[in-house]
Amino acid sequence: MKTAFFAGSFNPFTIGHADIVGRGLGLFDRVVIGVGINPAKQTAEDVAERVGEIARLYEDEPRVSVVSYSCLTTDAALGAGATVLLRSVRDVTDFEYERNLADVNRRISGLDTVFLTALPELACVSSSLVRELRRFGRSGEEFLPHKD
Repeated sequence: MKTAFFAGSFNPFTIGHADIVGRGLGLFDRVVIGVGINPAKQTAEDVAERVGEIARLYEDEPRVSVVSYSCLTTDAALGAGATVLLRSVRDVTDFEYERNLADVNRRISGLDTVFLTALPELACVSSSLVRELRRFGRSGEEFLPHKD
């Protein structure tokens, strides 16, 4: 079974991430979404809430699971049974950083990285915009891709 680990400070309301997960499912049997924990910025309740939000978005997709982790991404990926790391690249300036990170991760763990970019029309709406909408009582759901 080919499993991709999609790591990072994942925000389920960041437009483009659902697109990346969806296309990842087209390439792999399973996608594990990893919510990285920064103890200096998050409490256990914050992390549990984030994991729950993401899990609810994918509750109808049995090939997606959500985990939290506070170790090296590569260790979390290997622990989840991943065969590759799945990374989102927003623009060309991000790609140099991501490529260097992929080289380091490959040396540490042997895991290759698959880069995907969000569709341009999805990548332009930032999580900060949706956070603002939520702050003012709007869910932000209208900006998320919906299954037909």
